Amino acid sequence: MKPGFLHVFLFLVLSSVLSCCDTTLAITTVQGHNVLVIQGKALDSTGNPLSAANVTPFLNGKPLLPVAEGNAPEKSYETGLNGLFRVEIPTTLESLKSGKWGLKVTRPNFKPSQLVPLKVLDDGTSEEGAHRWISSASVQLERIRSRAFWIALVVFIGIYVLIAFEIMHRTLAAFLGAAVLLMVTYTFGHFDDAYKILTYEQALHCVDWNVIFLLMGMMIIVGVLKVSGVFQWLAYKSFQVARGDIYVLASALCVVTAFISAFLDNVTTMLLLTPVTLEIALVLKVSPFVFLVPEILASNFGGTATLIGDPPNIMIGSYAGLTFNDFVINLTPVVMAVLVAQIIYNKFVYGSDYHRAKVEDTPKMVSFLKEKYRITDSKLLYIGGSVLLGVIALFVLHGFLRMEVSVAALFGAALTVLLCRMDIVELLEKEIEWSSLIFFIMLFIVVGAAEQTGILQVIADWIKDVCQGRLWLAVIVVLWVSGFASAIIDNIPYTATMLPIIAFLNKAIPGAESGVLWWALALGACFGGNGTIIGASANVVTTGIAEKAGYKITFLEFMKQAAPITIISLIISTLFLLVRY
Repeated sequence: MKPGFLHVFLFLVLSSVLSCCDTTLAITTVQGHNVLVIQGKALDSTGNPLSAANVTPFLNGKPLLPVAEGNAPEKSYETGLNGLFRVEIPTTLESLKSGKWGLKVTRPNFKPSQLVPLKVLDDGTSEEGAHRWISSASVQLERIRSRAFWIALVVFIGIYVLIAFEIMHRTLAAFLGAAVLLMVTYTFGHFDDAYKILTYEQALHCVDWNVIFLLMGMMIIVGVLKVSGVFQWLAYKSFQVARGDIYVLASALCVVTAFISAFLDNVTTMLLLTPVTLEIALVLKVSPFVFLVPEILASNFGGTATLIGDPPNIMIGSYAGLTFNDFVINLTPVVMAVLVAQIIYNKFVYGSDYHRAKVEDTPKMVSFLKEKYRITDSKLLYIGGSVLLGVIALFVLHGFLRMEVSVAALFGAALTVLLCRMDIVELLEKEIEWSSLIFFIMLFIVVGAAEQTGILQVIADWIKDVCQGRLWLAVIVVLWVSGFASAIIDNIPYTATMLPIIAFLNKAIPGAESGVLWWALALGACFGGNGTIIGASANVVTTGIAEKAGYKITFLEFMKQAAPITIISLIISTLFLLVRY
């Protein structure tokens, strides 16, 4: 990685931050004797805000367009990122009292709204000599399947095919897809709105920078701790505890992974345990994926048990107002049952590998590992370990502090590098999995395009139509659709799309007020992420680290090992939810 690449990455981040500052549209106040302020919000059919929607005020059936520099008329006003708009129009008292005011909202991939009549009220206030009148409106738009919808769908399916059959590297496939979507928007879309898929600003807003920065910060912390030799030492201790029984060792690693993932996010857990696992596999002379794939599955299973264990849970808890205890009480029992099933499953799938890795002279091997894998820098371990514990504490308290987990990770990374006097440039070049981070960024953009054009909305509408008020069917549909969808696309953007749908179903379906559909969404999104190599963040990061170390697993190989237990976990979840609720 060259320094220029870092500059480009930082530029993207800064652009995203600046774009996120745009929370509402406000037209510059026009001084005059009478000003009409029209404000409101543009929404889609599920109540989600629509950014970059064109807002056109009308007076007596004629559009009132804003004027740009040089008195050139613009196309229309636009909503901000949260769908809000505020238009200030200088006018006469006669127009305010007797004129017929209206509003029309349009947006690519949506059916234009009808002319919405506006009721004008005297606000009774004056600002800078201008007497203010006010009107408000909330406008919902209906999605249509435009050319942009089909282009985004073809690109989305194409990317999945490229990744699934390893026609090209997954990062390049996602990179190419995101670039094509943006290029279509700014070429064909310049001449015809039907080709507008998503804008540059919308693309940046689709990226979950909290996830990106969390990964970056934890990669740096783990990179520093690696220098101390702690992971090699943990490999030795793990083998010593198992006493040469490889199945017991693999089972213990799964339990530990699931437990840690419940209190850390699963990505952080795998960042910590992957180096240990690679060392164990190296000593036993077996493929690391004999241990890594079960650990990935266990991390996603364990992370489902708590509010902070998996990003979809964090999003669900925040949106629905669910507490840490709510998740523990409702999800921990099914997680424990699934974990037991996974340990049994491992015996059938990896039994021959465990047998080949069996060590005949266990005491001799333990002595060898004890001599070879030692703590090489205790001071660095003490400093880095202390900072890591502090970061973990901040993870647990992040809800109370109202602080994103990425803030804790970045602060911990910076503090660790400073106190340990490490070379930051070397850490950035060697320890950060840039290919994984770029893959996530581009995948967020591609999925964002699927959301902008209504591809994901098709799934949500289908769920609503199929259920028809039957709670048991809604539980099954939400769980299994979430499971399969999260295996195909990253479960974070999928969960974000489903949140308002579940909120609507909770009101529309009798008995859903118990919250069972929230648990169906959480179990489906988290467990379904195990289905493929791109289904969850932990999958991508872990396989990326292994690939960098010289061990690669294909998309189909991962799915062959992970898909059966994923289906088993969804079956167990279905029985649990139907029996309990």
